[in-house]
Amino acid sequence: MQHLLNLLLALSLLTTAYAATAEDWRKRSIYQIITDRFALPEGADLTACDPAKQSFCGGTWNTIKDNLDYIQNAGFTAIWISPVSQNYEGPRTPYGDPYHGYWIADATKLNSRFGTAEDLKALSDELHRRGMYLMIDVVVNNVMALDTDPDYSKYMFKDKSQYHPYCPIQWGDTTSEQNCWLGDTNVTLPDVNTQDPTVVSAYTQWIKALVEQFNIDGLRIDAAKHVNMDFWPKFCEAAGVYCIGEVFDADAGKALQWQGEKALDAILNYPMYNALVEAFTIPGPQNMSAVTEMIKQIKQKSTDPTLLGNFLEDHDVPRWASLSVDPQSLWNAMIFNFMSDGIPIVYYGQEQGFNGNADPMNREPLWPSKYANTTTYQLITKLNQLRNFLINSTDEWVTSQVQVLSQTDHAIAFMKGDVVTVLTNIGSPPQNVTMSAHTPFSNSMSTTDIITCRQYAIGSNGTIEVEYSKGGVPVILVPDTKLDNSGLCGHVAAVVTEKGAQTNLNANSAFGQPAASPLAFAVGLLTAAAALLVGAL
Repeated sequence: MQHLLNLLLALSLLTTAYAATAEDWRKRSIYQIITDRFALPEGADLTACDPAKQSFCGGTWNTIKDNLDYIQNAGFTAIWISPVSQNYEGPRTPYGDPYHGYWIADATKLNSRFGTAEDLKALSDELHRRGMYLMIDVVVNNVMALDTDPDYSKYMFKDKSQYHPYCPIQWGDTTSEQNCWLGDTNVTLPDVNTQDPTVVSAYTQWIKALVEQFNIDGLRIDAAKHVNMDFWPKFCEAAGVYCIGEVFDADAGKALQWQGEKALDAILNYPMYNALVEAFTIPGPQNMSAVTEMIKQIKQKSTDPTLLGNFLEDHDVPRWASLSVDPQSLWNAMIFNFMSDGIPIVYYGQEQGFNGNADPMNREPLWPSKYANTTTYQLITKLNQLRNFLINSTDEWVTSQVQVLSQTDHAIAFMKGDVVTVLTNIGSPPQNVTMSAHTPFSNSMSTTDIITCRQYAIGSNGTIEVEYSKGGVPVILVPDTKLDNSGLCGHVAAVVTEKGAQTNLNANSAFGQPAASPLAFAVGLLTAAAALLVGAL
């Protein structure tokens, strides 16, 4: 039943298999994968991968293709995979092997460690058959070497003049950050001269051909701010797809200058990531005003907040569980990314509670988890189902911008479209605190909390009140009239058959859960939180 629901949803989302625009991508949710670490071929040794060794573990494009059910059954409608270009091939370096895919050699060739051109095309085709999108990571700023005077003949650009001369970066100096070399003297990253017209021409021709050959739907741009800004419009126009850039900066003003017609469609939302860490981690400053202030700054400085990439984890930052001991902090912060402005991105293993602190330990293999149906996986599934339903049943939800209704030291209430979300940073232990907020709802309106499937009463003047005597469970309130045909909380799911006739599926089993207890999911959240907390003590 779940597979059928996801397949039908995917077909409804599929506007075009190729040349996906920013407008198409804002309707997606993304599962980020390190290709080498997601899945192994059948019969491989499942115990041999130690992330501390910084070596290859055996994941490929084929093993991703063969395990897409795990991703699609959680409701994701796109994947983002490691760079596909050829990487350094040689003796082990002081920092291990290029299992991650970012040490580029010749960008025009594929990474043979991950598979063949036929394998990559098969992955793309299978994703599109399912109505899902393919995003690939691309590295334009640099190649990889082991010294400051490498043999350039092995790269895409073979003339030394097509690279900036070696210099260490002087951080805070924009020219230095764009023209000097990332890395260090153990592993250098020669900086490609993207001001050179021959380089620009070759890069635009390459990316156009790559996108067309493999039917790629979107690009994640590595180290985007280390390339001159005027390079990106030409590059992304040639690609013809959505471009989202890595701009590693907590300052909203500095980061968001890289979004817009003169730069990229969007950036990964590091400013909001840092605000979420400040607001929700336990232990931590628990400064909820950081989120409210960042929402305000992003509205002022972003050309379109609904296109930004929302995340709690990626391969360059610590796993959430290494920062925060309470799983409720993860669930509350994660819900923000799904229910506020932007495109939710989940880094593989987040749903399994991985806790690697930093590179390389935050790049664990997924297979030891046995792809378990964890409480977090179930919550993500429910969030994707709700978000996908809202996108497909309304014209305005995904483009409407979030409005903060109320904020205290312990909670924040915000509204996007007709959906009110109330989140807290108190964690799992019960506390005698409440959160009140005024909404546009009438006091006669009936709403349902999607997390518990409980109906919530609306008080006078549209007031809602959330109390935390049973712990910090998040709340997502949707008017009951908006849930018809959603498949959520006892509402049947309407689908369209191949002949165009409408029928209904009883979606009480949509998450593999029985319909007997509407509070089962919330109880599961609290039970899992309690168990994890006991284990942490």
